[in-house]
Amino acid sequence: MPRFLLFLLLPLLLATTAAPAQTAPINATLDGYEYPFPVRYLPLKLEGQALRMAYMDVPPTAKTNGRTVVLLHGKNFFGSYWRETIKTLAAAGFRVVVPDQLGFGKSDKPDIHYSFHQLARNTRHLLDTLGVKNAVIVGHSMGGMLATRFALMYPETTEKLVLENPIGLEDYRVGVPFQSVDQAEANELKSTEASIRKYHATYYPNGYPAAHDQWLLPLAAQTRSPDFPKVARANALTFEMIYQQPVSYEFSRITMPTLLIIGQADRTVVGKGLIKDPKILAQMGQYPALGRRTAAEIKGAKLVEIPNVGHIPHLEAPAQFYKALLGFLG
Repeated sequence: MPRFLLFLLLPLLLATTAAPAQTAPINATLDGYEYPFPVRYLPLKLEGQALRMAYMDVPPTAKTNGRTVVLLHGKNFFGSYWRETIKTLAAAGFRVVVPDQLGFGKSDKPDIHYSFHQLARNTRHLLDTLGVKNAVIVGHSMGGMLATRFALMYPETTEKLVLENPIGLEDYRVGVPFQSVDQAEANELKSTEASIRKYHATYYPNGYPAAHDQWLLPLAAQTRSPDFPKVARANALTFEMIYQQPVSYEFSRITMPTLLIIGQADRTVVGKGLIKDPKILAQMGQYPALGRRTAAEIKGAKLVEIPNVGHIPHLEAPAQFYKALLGFLG
């Protein structure tokens, strides 16, 4: 082939061969998918199984303030989506610890009884292993439920609590019909990139941003993996955990300084697709009212309402999120 023709074709060849890694199937622990910071593993033994819990431990990039922030991910996410939040906190002098809970991300996906109590204990064990005696606990979505449970179980370890559009501000058992784990698993096994994309689009009331694909495509790639049934089973079991283990009745027991950051356009309801009664559906997921009610139940809580923002302020409105977070952390 003449050199000039090769030169002309080279960009096309590169574009064809340099497809994103997540277009290929990815296994249950996201092997081959690179996180923004080094990933380490904490060995655990639960229900007779030897397991690994993945985490990132990021040192401050500015003069250290001697404090640690723990970032807890949501159900349909993994620790990597905190990337810019990690950078922002590290630049402010914080050490940042970001675990993937068992059943999520690069951690193992065991078939065990999942509970927020156990996930909180695992997280406390991680902090003990890292020599962290107290930390600011930040939870988004399902991570907000876990952060709440962690704060209730380990108040001496929780310096401050931050809840970003947490689920669990209401008891889903009241309005969402029950489904068995087997039913939930069967539904999870039907997941495709299209169905995941349709659900994730509900997080963004102002339109789905193309940049969100970096957090969606790895999950979609797992559906094409031979071990996707393991992921589907874990997804079903953790759905049951959320449904069966509400924290909404315990907010008054929280004692540490607490910040709620609530995107006001969020209407997330876990199990929304199971609700057939439009009246019940209209009553649930009303985050403006839920946020105010929860802030009133937590003594001294600070509430930051972000207008016209959906379920993930740290991705949709990062400047407002960082301002609220750093202001609260002092």
